[in-house]
Amino acid sequence: MPMLRGGTSEAKPATAEVQAICDEVKVQAEEKAGEKFQVFTAKEFKSQVVAGTNYFIKVHVGGEDYLHIRVYETLPHAGSKLSLHSIQTSKAQHDEIVYF
Repeated sequence: MPMLRGGTSEAKPATAEVQAICDEVKVQAEEKAGEKFQVFTAKEFKSQVVAGTNYFIKVHVGGEDYLHIRVYETLPHAGSKLSLHSIQTSKAQHDEIVYF
């Protein structure tokens, strides 16, 4: 089923590209959360096409702890820059990724 413009995709297993996005915004996520993460592994994600792309990513941060992060990527003509938009802390492995 094709993704409608503006809607989020279905949740998919994280890819190497999504892990690279997480690696790039890890320091920003640590600053927003106020803590350092020994583990920062993307597990699954949803995407949303806007004037660029929003990525909603479930990230394992050690033990039973997870974060959901929202990362915005500008369009290629604007340099495909990444910025951490927001995070949700205190998430668990079973928590569904929802729009935030």
